[in-house]
Amino acid sequence: MDTAGAAKATGHADRLATALGVVLGTDRIPLRLRAWDGSEAGPADAPVLEFRSRRALRRMLWSPGQLGLSRAYVAGEIDAPGDVFAAFGALSSAGKFAEPGPFRPPTARELLLLARTAVRLGAVGPNPVPPPEEARIARKGRMHSRGRDSAAISHHYDVGNDFYALVLGSSMVYSCAVWPAAGAPDPQAPDVGLDAAQEAKLDLVCRKLGLQPGMRVLDVGCGWGSFALHAAARYGVSVVGVTLSMEQAALAAKRAADAGLTGSVEIRVQDYRDVHDGPFDAISSIGMSEHVGRAQTPSYAAALFGLLKPGGRLLNHAISWNAGPTSPDPDSFIPRYVFPDGEMISLGEMVAALETARFEVLDVEALRRHYALTLRAWVRRLEENWDEAVALAGAGRARVWRLYMAASALGFENGLTGVNQVLARRPGGAEPPLRRHDWL
Repeated sequence: MDTAGAAKATGHADRLATALGVVLGTDRIPLRLRAWDGSEAGPADAPVLEFRSRRALRRMLWSPGQLGLSRAYVAGEIDAPGDVFAAFGALSSAGKFAEPGPFRPPTARELLLLARTAVRLGAVGPNPVPPPEEARIARKGRMHSRGRDSAAISHHYDVGNDFYALVLGSSMVYSCAVWPAAGAPDPQAPDVGLDAAQEAKLDLVCRKLGLQPGMRVLDVGCGWGSFALHAAARYGVSVVGVTLSMEQAALAAKRAADAGLTGSVEIRVQDYRDVHDGPFDAISSIGMSEHVGRAQTPSYAAALFGLLKPGGRLLNHAISWNAGPTSPDPDSFIPRYVFPDGEMISLGEMVAALETARFEVLDVEALRRHYALTLRAWVRRLEENWDEAVALAGAGRARVWRLYMAASALGFENGLTGVNQVLARRPGGAEPPLRRHDWL
């Protein structure tokens, strides 16, 4: 381990550093490690990662990768007591954690060293039960069947509407906001900045879709109804919003009723594959297609094409995998705790699927930096309201969200992931504008 500038290590911390180095595949750990006995090791000016229990090391022994560390963090056995972005950023930049794609398991020799270290620290024992926040969706059966997709969506979205409101703010928009050219929100008024940026995103989608009074719009994965309410109230359209989350649908319908929009906003608990009352003048899909899966993306594109009128536009807003030919690790933290069965595909794959379905692609806008700003705003809201978040969802769930959002922000900042709005149309009908002036 690199000890330049480090205070002298005593107690368990130096051996703990050896164990973490084995897991990461490096002897240069850019972190200050604090062990459960109070000892410390590592650069004195580095972000602190605190191991509060031997059980954390035991989890690393049984799952020597991102999953073991994640389980320990969710269970409260590891903590980042200072700047979570600095600590998670340092960890994700070290050794094998800096490599995209599935995690390379330790060699037999490395595992032996890890086991010996665990014995010396009294951490050997049976495999700890995963925290209850880990998804229990079966690892067998057909991926992205209607039933399995419904279970995956419920795991993520049915955490509690009050918890989501605490994190997302009054806009209740759970996707990338669009920030002004000045960048980050005013630190003295982060909620105002976040809400304004989310409203700007919703309006941008409406303009890209060319919404006009009297149009009929389908919102696939409608969430808590924010886009549907905005489009109906500001553009005079009628919207059918579909979601697989019972909790989302209940709140979206209530919001529509409270806004006096029940005549123009219909919210359904329905799979997009079961929507048969088209055609629609326009379709929005904002932060939903990540749940579809690579193998099903061509069918997804074809289904939406069939639901559009000739000349109708589709706006597909989705996170993309930017790390080349590798794929995200299905046994890493986010698939196990946040988005079970979720799959990120590249922008090229999404565009190819749309074009294969006979869509004409009109425009692509990359919003990668915008999502990093959005996630940092959400983390700030979570930390400012930490006690209430724990009371609403439990300490484990709150820790899942802190880790998920902070790590995701770092992923957007380093370019591992991106987010793009792809605007496409079904050929026929009125011609699209010659330039982007209608929506820029």
